[in-house]
Amino acid sequence: MDFINKRLANQLGFSGLIPFVFLSLACWLFHPDWLPYLIKAQLAYGIAILAFRGGLQWGIALMSPNKPSEEIRQALLWGVLPSLVAWCAMTVDPGLGFLVQIVGFVVLYRVDKKLYQGYNLPDWFAVLRFRLTCVVVTALAFTFIAANLRQ
Repeated sequence: MDFINKRLANQLGFSGLIPFVFLSLACWLFHPDWLPYLIKAQLAYGIAILAFRGGLQWGIALMSPNKPSEEIRQALLWGVLPSLVAWCAMTVDPGLGFLVQIVGFVVLYRVDKKLYQGYNLPDWFAVLRFRLTCVVVTALAFTFIAANLRQ
């Protein structure tokens, strides 16, 4: 059963990277007239995924009733933070929005890694999260660079 969950989680996780990678490449390959639309789409997708990621904290915390209430409280609070960071990324200049998202994804991974240790999640899950975060941050960084060099 664990193998099926791992395989499905990997398939879904890496499928979720397709828009990040496509939009980043498109910023470099498509005509510069398309750049504002691609940048907006990349920011919007990053916002959606960053906000979505916070929900995982809630799910893990709520499925762990035997944990001390302080740990559950902390996980629930951390679960709200990505949505707030995503909102901040939406309300600022697009260039700054990319930087906010990059910092948000990196901090979220580090918090997740710490919290996962206490929730007995499988080791492969932390590895998957690391790989996904690396691709997301790279795609956002390359989109940010294209936005500044190609306009």
